[in-house]
Amino acid sequence: MAHQWRGVIEEYREHLPVSASTPVVTLREGGTPLVSSDVLSEATGCSVFLKFEGANPTGSFKDRGMTLAISKAVEEGSKAVVCASTGNTSASAAAYAGKAGLTCAVLVPAGKIAAGKMAQTLVHGARVLEIDGNFDVALEVARTLAESYPVTLVNSVNPFRIQGQKTAAFEICDALGRAPDYHFTPVGNAGNITSHWLGYAEYAVGGVIGELPVMFGFQAAGAAPIVTGRPVPNPSTIATAIRIGNPASWEAAGKAAADSGGEILAVTDREILRAYRMVARQGLFAELASSASVAGLLQLSAAGRLEAGAVVVCVLTGHGLKEPDWAIAGAGAPPLLPADPAAVAAELGL
Repeated sequence: MAHQWRGVIEEYREHLPVSASTPVVTLREGGTPLVSSDVLSEATGCSVFLKFEGANPTGSFKDRGMTLAISKAVEEGSKAVVCASTGNTSASAAAYAGKAGLTCAVLVPAGKIAAGKMAQTLVHGARVLEIDGNFDVALEVARTLAESYPVTLVNSVNPFRIQGQKTAAFEICDALGRAPDYHFTPVGNAGNITSHWLGYAEYAVGGVIGELPVMFGFQAAGAAPIVTGRPVPNPSTIATAIRIGNPASWEAAGKAAADSGGEILAVTDREILRAYRMVARQGLFAELASSASVAGLLQLSAAGRLEAGAVVVCVLTGHGLKEPDWAIAGAGAPPLLPADPAAVAAELGL
């Protein structure tokens, strides 16, 4: 019988802080596709792969960390979890809390969550509360709540989240048989670049890979506190998942990029939108924030900063169905034709 993927805890148990008695709360997350991109390879002169995290159960990379965070919350006897979110974290927390039978409270910035993500959060049974402020304000409220009341905070400041998310790096190396030369990822709350570097470093120490990748993270230009060196009180970008002005993993993310010989840079909304459309034309529907990694790839390639023939992995962090409005708006209304095959053929230029 073919092996069925068991979820990141069972697949990478020896690399994670779990024991035989840890109750595993899983939706069989992980095992996401690593897809070769002929278009981007030709455009950059590199060998480019796209790690499509939108294939996770709730449609984003958040599931990798959430399976571990919720499993450990159950192990510790928690009855409720809380998170602040611009959308993906809330959907993941709600789903895994539902699986575990825990109460889930989600604090969202007022009017700042995509409809697809809100729908997921609500249908999974979470209690959603809008906070008068941006994501950073909501996270501060969630932190204080967890410190003062018997609930577990499951944002990326929860160390188990980072531990679970590092498994993406393991999967990339397992698929390639090596680490990539360059690893590009969007940066919002900055947990991804931090966790991915941790995963690569652990595989290097264990002798699974011989070389470490150069890590580049990309923030949206209107929400780029790490790039500018100061918090952004009112972050602004079409990429809602990375519309964060004061990342929780700021210091760790900067260190990960620097230690690898890489950098955290900014890409414009125009560059993100171009990359979003480019990726979609290759069959992968990723959300706008995901496309920051590809926008960064194109930016660095145009600047001549990439070695010819290098192996590059761009992480696509979430599924485009979470925010379909941009896809629909960009396509325009379809033409109305009579029910006549000849008219259809003429419209298609056949």
